[in-house]
Amino acid sequence: MTDASAGGETTASPVDAASRSPFATRDGFVDDGSGVAAHYGELIREQRRLSQGGAVVDLSSRGVLTVTGPDRLSWLNSLTSQSLVGLAPGASAETLLLDANGRLEHAVRLVDDGETAWLLVDGDETEPLRAWLDRMRFMLRVEVADRSGDVATLGSMHEIADADGITPLTSNGVAIVWVDPWHDVVAGGHSYADSESHPGREWSYRETLVARDDLAALAGSSATVPELAGTLALEALRIEAWRPRLTTEVDERSIPHELDWMRSAVHLSKGCYRGQETVAKVHNIGHPPRRLVMLHLDGSDGVLPARGADVVLPAAPADAFGRPAESPSGPEAVAPSATPTVVGHVTSVALHHELGPVALALVKRTTPETAALAVVADDIVVAASQEVIVPSSAGAAAGVPRLPRLGAVRR
Repeated sequence: MTDASAGGETTASPVDAASRSPFATRDGFVDDGSGVAAHYGELIREQRRLSQGGAVVDLSSRGVLTVTGPDRLSWLNSLTSQSLVGLAPGASAETLLLDANGRLEHAVRLVDDGETAWLLVDGDETEPLRAWLDRMRFMLRVEVADRSGDVATLGSMHEIADADGITPLTSNGVAIVWVDPWHDVVAGGHSYADSESHPGREWSYRETLVARDDLAALAGSSATVPELAGTLALEALRIEAWRPRLTTEVDERSIPHELDWMRSAVHLSKGCYRGQETVAKVHNIGHPPRRLVMLHLDGSDGVLPARGADVVLPAAPADAFGRPAESPSGPEAVAPSATPTVVGHVTSVALHHELGPVALALVKRTTPETAALAVVADDIVVAASQEVIVPSSAGAAAGVPRLPRLGAVRR
């Protein structure tokens, strides 16, 4: 089966027929492996229509949890990275659940309606997050429920209205629509990327909840609305906006700083939560060990690398004696090698309708920011130019001078 995230088509779905999208009957439907459409046969056109606010993406394979009870926001505030106390009904937030060492475990898109907190998560997160939250209730006045069976998610770059033929789910008089805060640095957050030139400023993404029965009725209608785009179209636009996603960018070592996730999901002065010490220490006096970059890939071979493909510093040209001819510059430069040096891996890849083949990748912090990189796709080495998202200098915001090691001799 070809990896749909790399722009290929899946020939079969690992989900049973009952879990497939009701839009699976639409012409051109190609399953992305989770039961929803990777595309409907017109990938580039779908991207354009989605970017223009003219299409919606079926994300019904994603999960929806609810937390009810008067303690819900203060409880979630104490567990996660964002300041949630006082969140107004209908307002959107993003928050992260970290382990004790500050590593990412869950990412939550949250809307509160005044009585219920709606937690939107990627499908594989749903049950583990529900079970963990349920164990952490103790004596607090909160109840956790999985609503994925009766509520579904639609993604779009515009506000869904009657013209789309879709009625958003309403709870306590509030339409449950999550508007992505990525377009700006949230209060209490911090962006390591250049905010003025950040492509996320044009990112107008939102997720709208609908009743699953309504979604099935809509899919079975003979009407032409809504116009649909697949998940590959959304992935391409997400990569363009430098927007991290838990399912793709995160591994067992990831911390928020590496992905510039401090921009939208971390409040640096909200108080204690699990992993907060690492967040503060790396931001104030340390540096994240890796950094997110965007790669513009050479498309001349017609190859899109798979997620997880090695990112390398190509071998340096040799001099007459067979030694690398180039010399490193700067105190932390990586010395040239006669063979390619692995410096990271691809996390997401797509064929963008304007930019061509692009990818997000995590590389070592010490990888030179001006270096030409390459990605190994099977036996083909694909040249790649890097666009810096998280700079090598990220962190050390407190400006505390480094003390010499005990016994070190100054010259």
